[in-house]
Amino acid sequence: MDRKPWGDQKGGRPDWMPWYYHQADTIGLGFDRTPSGSNAISQYSTAVAKNYGDIQLCPDEFLLWFHHVPWNYTMKSGRSLWDELCYKYDFGVEQVREMQKAWDRLEDKVDHQRFAEIQSKLKIQSKDAVWWKDACLLYFQTFSRRPIPYDIERPIHELEDLKKIKLDMKHHN
Repeated sequence: MDRKPWGDQKGGRPDWMPWYYHQADTIGLGFDRTPSGSNAISQYSTAVAKNYGDIQLCPDEFLLWFHHVPWNYTMKSGRSLWDELCYKYDFGVEQVREMQKAWDRLEDKVDHQRFAEIQSKLKIQSKDAVWWKDACLLYFQTFSRRPIPYDIERPIHELEDLKKIKLDMKHHN
């Protein structure tokens, strides 16, 4: 399965492709599983369907699973969906960088080989987090047509360059 948000695998079943689930378009993002969409929400208990089926009551972490949400929809944070998406991906990069700093502070408490191995894996994770943030934000920006908030680190890649990369998932285990 192609894990990139654009899912450029050819000939696969649509329901194996990322775009089938994110349903990004110029209006918004997410898969409408309510009665006006696929109605998959009918498979849930009445209480769950009632809460998750209402865009206002649905917890943010499940919002895009149950609803096609407009880019300008105000999330519980007070930010638009687009801005919230940008900050979430940026937070992922920040988390890895904080892990690297925490690990580096342990250098004199861990044997050299173990320290170097973990440090190397964290470098890979940091590069991958930036790659993933850039790939997702630049890709979804083609639909949202909104700017990345000014206080978020600018993408270091170009979308067309990212689309040419074939991911080797072997080193991600």
